[in-house]
Amino acid sequence: MDLEFTEDQEELRGAVQSFLEKECPIEIVRAVVETGEEPEKLWSSMVGLDWPGLAIPEDCGGVGLSFVETAVVVEELGRVVAPGPFLATTTQFAPAIRELGSDEQRQRFLGAVATGAITGTLALADHPRRWGVADVTSLAERSGDGWKLNGKKFGVLADPTTEEIVVVAHTSDGIGAFVVPGSQCKLTKVHSLDQSRPIYTAEFNGVEVSADRVLGAPGSPEVLAGLTRAIEEAILATALETVGTSDALFQMALAYVKDRQQFGVPIGSFQAIKHKMSDMFVGIERARALCYFAVAAIEEDADNRSIAVAMAKSGSDDCQRLVCQESFQSFGGIGYTWEHDAHMFIKRAKTTGVLFGGTATQTLLVAESLGVSASA
Repeated sequence: MDLEFTEDQEELRGAVQSFLEKECPIEIVRAVVETGEEPEKLWSSMVGLDWPGLAIPEDCGGVGLSFVETAVVVEELGRVVAPGPFLATTTQFAPAIRELGSDEQRQRFLGAVATGAITGTLALADHPRRWGVADVTSLAERSGDGWKLNGKKFGVLADPTTEEIVVVAHTSDGIGAFVVPGSQCKLTKVHSLDQSRPIYTAEFNGVEVSADRVLGAPGSPEVLAGLTRAIEEAILATALETVGTSDALFQMALAYVKDRQQFGVPIGSFQAIKHKMSDMFVGIERARALCYFAVAAIEEDADNRSIAVAMAKSGSDDCQRLVCQESFQSFGGIGYTWEHDAHMFIKRAKTTGVLFGGTATQTLLVAESLGVSASA
């Protein structure tokens, strides 16, 4: 399993960092928090650079690269707590279409993602704290040539302009996935900790879905397997973003303790502060290593990809909790102020850490995969 970045991938990281430094300063994020308006120019610029289409096959209008390139971009977006639909569209909506869609559906939806014509997301959880496919209770029933959906989804990364939503629902034969126009569902904004990227609940009350918007054969083993692979990419992307945000927060704290003077010396010279910095550094490197191991597992479709993804998500959640706590304490009273940037990174890391389940959820998944009972 190759865990080294290629020269092209390193160049991509550098280009992404340079772009975000100019186009996504923290003032952009503050404006989103204070006004609630999405930065359309930022998204259109990403589209112009072909970022949404990086991992979309060339025959669908994309660049035809791998999930590794998307992972690189996602981590850097987390480093600047970038707002916008990139995460939901490219790591939740697009993988579901790629894994489950017919050739016609892939051309139709993935091509539109690559050109920026549509944004999308995934509606999975039927409970605020349960993210497993087995926990899905929303119902899909046959209605003529199509289907009718009923249910309520939590933790949906969307906004009122989101064009398409892949909805996971339970049918009489098992799990199914359906592409629903965003205009046909009721989106209610959640008052979450992080206001830089809105989270919604989505309600589907008798929504009719035509046959050409059904992904695969509902209830079939192929749909369950494909959906599982797509969700793993979504989970891992949130983990990578969390690592990027945590690293940026750590760098802010490190710069602060080198500059802040107490008793005539930088507070970073105190042993207790050194311990905090060391712990954060090790936590971030551990989480990043777990994430990119999981990226490699996904790229190679390894047998252990599910365990690798669960460990990466668990590691990223452990990382954000450590870094948020220790950096906040290192900043002292200044960290409490609205004017300081730290709180926006803390809020993003905390919120993203919950999506798709945190450490407790992912550890249980690893234990189950190893044959260890949760009650043991």
